[in-house]
Amino acid sequence: MSSEKRQKIYKIIMLIVLVAIVSSLLTTIAIYKTSDGTSIGKKYVFVTSKNSDLSTRLESFRKIIDTKFLGEVNEDKLTEGAIKGYIAGLQDPYTEYMNKEEMEEFTQDAMGNFVGIGIYMTKDTDKNAIVVISPIKDTPAYKAGILPGDIISKVNDVEYKADDLNVVANRIKGESGSKVKLEIIRDGKTLNFEIQREKIKINHVENKVLDGNIGYLKLNTFDEGCGEEFKQKYEELKKQNVKALIVDLRNNGGGIVDEAISIAETMSDKDETLLITVDKNNNKEYTKSKNEKIIDVPIVVLVNGNSASASEILAGALKDNGKAKLVGTKTYGKGVIQELITLTDGSGLKITTEEYYTPKENKINKIGIEPDEEVKLPAELENTLEIEESKDTQLQKAIELLK
Repeated sequence: MSSEKRQKIYKIIMLIVLVAIVSSLLTTIAIYKTSDGTSIGKKYVFVTSKNSDLSTRLESFRKIIDTKFLGEVNEDKLTEGAIKGYIAGLQDPYTEYMNKEEMEEFTQDAMGNFVGIGIYMTKDTDKNAIVVISPIKDTPAYKAGILPGDIISKVNDVEYKADDLNVVANRIKGESGSKVKLEIIRDGKTLNFEIQREKIKINHVENKVLDGNIGYLKLNTFDEGCGEEFKQKYEELKKQNVKALIVDLRNNGGGIVDEAISIAETMSDKDETLLITVDKNNNKEYTKSKNEKIIDVPIVVLVNGNSASASEILAGALKDNGKAKLVGTKTYGKGVIQELITLTDGSGLKITTEEYYTPKENKINKIGIEPDEEVKLPAELENTLEIEESKDTQLQKAIELLK
């Protein structure tokens, strides 16, 4: 390889690592949700940085590669690896660089439009593992028997760890009708599944009327559009003369902040504080309800250890403002918000930019929200997807409180 060509390659790597990510670019921000429970804010930002030492080091490594490496060099992979490693050095589980293909898949997932087996996953850094938050109802994963808490140890016979979440998500997806093999660790036992992929349709909100004219709304996710769907589903219940309401956030890993705020507004007074965010400069921003509430009945919210992120925003707002009682177990404790920065080449950076607090300024991150009434499910039912109403101790406590 000529010296001139090598210099050109160095410049490309430096430009992408030091300029594309951290140069003065006005970028567009998406407001999507990923399966790790990410809460995404919406703003426009400028980002800048200086790091000549990194440029020197990378050039030194490249000279060694050109001199010593036995094998073919893929420039795209080398550049992508440099960027991913640079961002991984922040050691934040929610901050990551995504190439163009990963960004496209990320946005498709956020809109509930993808082909796969239908599961929400997260990374468990303590276990260094990828853990199932919940399968989506009536999807291939749900029908195959995948359960909340399952550890995905292998996909198609390849082993993966916590930091491989995006890779695993991409490996699980594929063409409709094709199959994927999963190795699952459950309660110390190894289980194997072969599941056929299909186009996944997500029902964001489920509703029904319980005995005693109590309405029930289960929120499965906070994807785009679920706020409006929540209102529609409540109106259906209202026509059936419900006198109280249960909002079920159990196993809901979160999503778009604006959707959580939209739903919180339906049960909150106008100008009531719903969320407080704090940036790295300790600047506080108060998000308040802009509309009059449309739900004015007694409310109980069901939560558990898999209620995270946007679920905690909604639960925290309703609890602190005295609009609902929380029943269940302590929530997950994911109280930081990410911005999704789309770069000019189609790649993106999802970066943690703010921490959020409840209206009474209670910290959530790594702490969670304590319910007003702690109620555990029977041990044998903790990871069960379909629980009979009569055996669902958390639901029964909610009904008792509302009656």
